[in-house]
Amino acid sequence: MKEATYIPFEAKSDEGKNLANFLTEGAKLVAQTEPNTLYWYALKKTDGSFGIFDFFPNEAGRAEHFAGQVAAALRAHSDSLVAKGWDKGVVANVTNSAVLSYKEPSKISENATQATYILLNAQAGKAQALEQLLTGAASIIEQTEPKTLLWTSLKLDDNTFAIFDTFTDESGRAAHFSGKVAAALKVQADGLVVGGWENGVLKNIHNFEILAEAGK
Repeated sequence: MKEATYIPFEAKSDEGKNLANFLTEGAKLVAQTEPNTLYWYALKKTDGSFGIFDFFPNEAGRAEHFAGQVAAALRAHSDSLVAKGWDKGVVANVTNSAVLSYKEPSKISENATQATYILLNAQAGKAQALEQLLTGAASIIEQTEPKTLLWTSLKLDDNTFAIFDTFTDESGRAAHFSGKVAAALKVQADGLVVGGWENGVLKNIHNFEILAEAGK
């Protein structure tokens, strides 16, 4: 995995159930038609908003996805399902990032039910140190967190980073946030992250239920 895309969006009034059903069906289409979409997740937050997070081997894989059947179907239905429609409700919210490091789900792992996305802004002059911390974390997750199925560290630009991870269930998420990587980030957050642990990490956590997934 080298590239990732995150798209948050909201359902039109009273269309939340229909949008959730659309995304669930979309996962099947991704699995059938997009070999270069390595992982694809349809997400729903507790506030009722939605999102898609996906991963690709290269920029060509991302381009194939946005020219594919799922993107075309979402575009065709966005005026009726998505608040602000395709251009302002979907395309305007696209965030692309490079994958720094990752831990993939094992071939025999359970399905993921929960996901978390954390946006991190590096303190001035500390981007390289934060990048090194995040890059090295994948191997620790691999060794110590069996209920963290997918873990990825991401780079959005020179000073902006993120973590996206999926879990077996709520207990997996809890184990992650009491684990070694979270502890290391907490200790170093004041020096590395704008806002420190409380305002720079915890306030930027977005938790999701996974509606559907496709991939390896």
